[in-house]
Amino acid sequence: MTPGNNGASTPEDDDPFGYLYADGQANGAQPPSGGYGYPNSVNRVRAVGTRSYGQQQPQAAAGQAAAYGQVPQQQGGYGRPNAHYAAPETLPGGAGATTAPQHQVPGGGGGRGGRGPNTKGLLIGAIAVVAAVVIGIGVAMVGGDKDDKKSEDQAGSDQSQSQSAEPTPSASKSGASQVELPKVDAKTLRLSPGMSTASEFKGAKADGGVYVTGFNQVGAKVTWTVDGIKKAGSYKFYVNYGVPGTDADATVVVNGKADARPMNMENFGGTPKGDWEQGWKNTWATVNLNKGTNTIELACNEGNKCDAVLDQFYLAKA
Repeated sequence: MTPGNNGASTPEDDDPFGYLYADGQANGAQPPSGGYGYPNSVNRVRAVGTRSYGQQQPQAAAGQAAAYGQVPQQQGGYGRPNAHYAAPETLPGGAGATTAPQHQVPGGGGGRGGRGPNTKGLLIGAIAVVAAVVIGIGVAMVGGDKDDKKSEDQAGSDQSQSQSAEPTPSASKSGASQVELPKVDAKTLRLSPGMSTASEFKGAKADGGVYVTGFNQVGAKVTWTVDGIKKAGSYKFYVNYGVPGTDADATVVVNGKADARPMNMENFGGTPKGDWEQGWKNTWATVNLNKGTNTIELACNEGNKCDAVLDQFYLAKA
């Protein structure tokens, strides 16, 4: 090699377009093998598996150049190695000449390891969720039906208990007979001296229409001995009486103790004066009785107005 001329690859020949000029061709400049406008040292990237090895592209003869403005045709065809390039796997110590082909996993698609999304698993999961929701709704409906049934049964039970708590007519009659309090005709009681019985005035409720007369005098009294009081407490003492269209009153004495308030025997309804048959009335006073036997007296004492006849006595719960 002559001094001063180091060939076509020296720094002074770095002009990539030197092959277009006469002096560049004289110095051995060649058109680029990697494509128009690119230096010889640059090569295009090729897909794996498309490069052929062991074939060498003949180098263009020195001084041979393509016509101006035309890209010189590369020898060897597409996919053939360039004479200035050697693949790394062909160098000593390089990687193997072949690369194991990658097998696509059935099911395709991106993802780790070439796998696509597991649509089958997602479908199974979705079906499981829907089934769980349906089962939950069914259980809630069954539970609601049971609760409704339980509520209806409870309501029916409560209603039955409420109805049974109310006495029927027969039960009331039976209960009343069991706790029936005494009732007597005045004519059967112990009468004080000067008192007698009569049946002249019609309308008395006593047996035979017989009533007690002679009560219209101070000191007159009718005594009733009451047996069979089951429970001590307050009771109503009722008196059926008759007046001749005027008001009357009397004193109630229980077990020897006189009530401070007189029993009112008023002419309720205002029947005509002197009309005994239209003057039958009813009144009551509260008395406190002991369990067992008690004595009740209806007396005409000082201050009482006793122009009345007596028909019946009876007790009731206060």
